[in-house]
Amino acid sequence: MPYDVTRTTLVGMTHIPPPAEELRLLDAELWQLDARRAQLLARRAWLVAALQQAWPAPVAPPRPEAPAPRVQNVLLLLGGVLLTIAAMVFTLVSWGHLGIGGRAVVLGAVTLAALAAPAVLLKRGLRSTAESVAGLGLALTVLDAYALHEAALAGADGTGYAAVASAVLAVLWAAYGLLPTTCDLRLPLPAALVSAQFPLLLWSLAADAVPYGVTAAILVTAGFDTVVAFRATARSVRVVATVGAYGAGTCGALTAGLLSLTATGPSAAARAAALLLLGAAIALGAAWRSQDEKRALGLAGTAGLLVVVAFGGVARPALSEVWTVPVYLACGIALLAAVRAGRLPEAVRHGFAWASGVVQALALLWTLSVVGLAVLGPVEWVEHAWSGTPSDARAAVTLDGLWPQHAQTAPLVLAAVAAVLALTVRDVVWRPRALRGALGLTWAGVLVLPAVFELPYWTSLVTHGALTAGALAAAVYVRRGAAVPDGTPPPPFTSSQLTALVIALITSLSLAFLSLASQTATLTVLCVLTALFAAASRPSRLAPVTAPAALAYAAAFACATGAALDWQPSHTALLVLAVPVAAALLAARLGSAPATVPVEATGAAAGLLAVGLALADPPLLALVLALGGVIAAGTAIRPDRRPVGYAAAALFVLATWVRLAAWDVETPEAYTLPVTVPALLLGVLRRRRDPRASSWTAYGPGLAATLLPSLVSAWGDAHWTRPLLLGVAALLVTLLGARHHLQAPLLLGGWVLALDALHELAPYLVQVTDALPRWVPPALAGLLLLALGATYEQRIRDVRRVREVLGKMN
Repeated sequence: MPYDVTRTTLVGMTHIPPPAEELRLLDAELWQLDARRAQLLARRAWLVAALQQAWPAPVAPPRPEAPAPRVQNVLLLLGGVLLTIAAMVFTLVSWGHLGIGGRAVVLGAVTLAALAAPAVLLKRGLRSTAESVAGLGLALTVLDAYALHEAALAGADGTGYAAVASAVLAVLWAAYGLLPTTCDLRLPLPAALVSAQFPLLLWSLAADAVPYGVTAAILVTAGFDTVVAFRATARSVRVVATVGAYGAGTCGALTAGLLSLTATGPSAAARAAALLLLGAAIALGAAWRSQDEKRALGLAGTAGLLVVVAFGGVARPALSEVWTVPVYLACGIALLAAVRAGRLPEAVRHGFAWASGVVQALALLWTLSVVGLAVLGPVEWVEHAWSGTPSDARAAVTLDGLWPQHAQTAPLVLAAVAAVLALTVRDVVWRPRALRGALGLTWAGVLVLPAVFELPYWTSLVTHGALTAGALAAAVYVRRGAAVPDGTPPPPFTSSQLTALVIALITSLSLAFLSLASQTATLTVLCVLTALFAAASRPSRLAPVTAPAALAYAAAFACATGAALDWQPSHTALLVLAVPVAAALLAARLGSAPATVPVEATGAAAGLLAVGLALADPPLLALVLALGGVIAAGTAIRPDRRPVGYAAAALFVLATWVRLAAWDVETPEAYTLPVTVPALLLGVLRRRRDPRASSWTAYGPGLAATLLPSLVSAWGDAHWTRPLLLGVAALLVTLLGARHHLQAPLLLGGWVLALDALHELAPYLVQVTDALPRWVPPALAGLLLLALGATYEQRIRDVRRVREVLGKMN
């Protein structure tokens, strides 16, 4: 019976259990209730699932693909379009069947009915229908205008009549949209604004106005659209006005800019400037009134650009073409004065600043060809090295190319933009970036000076050298100018320091290529560059960049020295090896400094260069490889460079092979034994340090390096010397493996011995096989299979025993 607490309250009738016993009973009862509840919930879930499978799911009604309002609008739109098409067909095709009175009555009546019907439809609440009928009425007014021209004014000029008709229609549609009975219609006012886009343009075309007049008409229309866009209250009108303002304004500004750029006299330039200033005024007014910051910024920037093009276009015809870019740049820089004006809104001043920046960027883009030619042009001297000193600095950089026209003012442009960056940018964040940009532009301006003014060739070398030294000095100065407390590691590269280093590297490379014109210049420049970058490596923070550069120029100097002495490339390789030696010594001195890895990588690259130079001379190639192995072995002495020992061993082996090949040695053992002996010695040392090391790891590679190639050669050797010596060597290896219980020597030596013996017995086996009858080999094979089957179990036990013995070996 379930436990009932109330029964325990009857004094004298039952015994009251102690609290611990009562708690146990309560827990047992609660556990039974939880188990029963879980059972009932599981049963309920099964019943719900069964009922869901038995009852079909309710089918949802199909969702309409087109709701009723959309269907209504589509039908009304199609109806209006069809009625409009019918009216056009009636006007254009069936016009001749009626007289002048009938035609006027029909079109007038239909137009008036179409324009009057929307008022009645709006009173009844049929807004969409009213919009469709109103659209039909507006289209009929266009047909009325066309019919009037064809019937009564056929002799009038078509373009002029279209200008008047579009103006009249714009006024009529606007008045129709403002009537009290039709003011709720959304179509007439935007349609009137669309019609208002054409009167001035068509009138200027009808009056045979010059391009200036047509452009003025377009810009005035853009100004009208701008005013409407800010004054109109209806959203549809504002959208149409905004689209018209942007479209007409862009078209007018581009046309005016083209007229300014192609103007050949002061009068034409002044008229184009007036048009540009009109467009700028419209854009500036829109920016002033705009509440959107991004839109105001874009409009103000456009206004600034138009002002620059206007004033620059006025001054351009009076000056030589050399001064075209500086004039526009001066106007763009002058635009910064407006940025200082406190009365202008913030967005407008920022827009002017961006416009000035765009002008300066375009001016720098114009100088890019000159700067690129001054930096990259000397690369062409690689194919014409030491062919003779050029006539001047420009000829030195235009060896196989042409100098850009009207580029004499490129240094002035670079200096002007650099001055603007250094003097006008005051923001805390942008100030350091502006100074770095000014530094780069100043470098570019000085770099192109010798070529621009056609100075002597040596001045170009001196300029490049001075810029390289100055950039390195600036990098060192930045490093030393940053004071740090005692015991604190120096700070990493700063942005200014990195900029100076990049300038130094680019200038030095250009200088190195430029010096290839003359042998004396090449040797002098490479020697000076090596010394400069080596001196700049004294600050430890510059060494990761400058030390590898010094080593690279030292390698180039070694190559140039060998060529100047008329040495063969293979002999020059020995001179180049001095660079890896210097790199190894420097890396050992640097220790774990950040410059160690770049220095070692540069030394390794110089070693590869030496190997490449010696490829055509095998004896010297062997010497170069051996010396490289000595350098690598010396590097491997350092505790943190132990793995370089493998490279040293590989270089020694390669040197040995190359020397053997140079001696026309074809015996494979001569190539493999120099690998096997060191490998076995290393295996012995490893086994002494780690007795548990596998014999396959310690001795397998060394033994295989000689045994396997010798076995391949023995099978193709018709003499008995190599097979005999190979068999003796394999036997010794097998015995040593058995003596010391080493798996690798035992198996490798045994298999090689067996295959070598098989090679010696092969001729006799062939003779025996030919002498036997044809039925003997199958019979022998059958007997062998029977014997193997009879002793299968014994063989399995023997194999297991052999496996256990081999497994116990190392």
